[in-house]
Amino acid sequence: MSEERPASEAVEEEQARATDADAWATACAEDLAAEKARRRAEHGPPPGSAAEELKKLVDAVADKLSGLPSPLLGGLAGPAAQQVVRQVVQQAKAAVEPVIERNPDVFDHLAAAGGELLAAYRSAVHHQERRWTAGTADPADERPDRRDRGEDTGPGERIDLD
Repeated sequence: MSEERPASEAVEEEQARATDADAWATACAEDLAAEKARRRAEHGPPPGSAAEELKKLVDAVADKLSGLPSPLLGGLAGPAAQQVVRQVVQQAKAAVEPVIERNPDVFDHLAAAGGELLAAYRSAVHHQERRWTAGTADPADERPDRRDRGEDTGPGERIDLD
């Protein structure tokens, strides 16, 4: 016959398990925070979202343009030209920033799509670049023409971007 434990013993055991789980979660959180701090110290702060990075780019370009003398403004020179440039830059920022703030996810998607397009381009031209650097620009030098043998020329064939 099995012995029954007192209710207080079962409660204490459950509290001990909860304490162990809390201790484990606390230790994991501390380790993660320490690792993030180490990486920040080693590599600097992580990049923000694509929207945040675009805002930084707009600000940097605006600052740079505001400080440059502008030969494009005709007869205006000195402070008058800089004032016109600042005004144009502020108008551009006023138009761009609300779009960025309303649609931050769009810029993340665009950045991901740009990465995918870059990967597709690299894949398409990788073989051609290898031939160029090896000095064999003519694909007939490397392999017989598959069309002559009646083989399918579907995906995976060389893409000529010229």
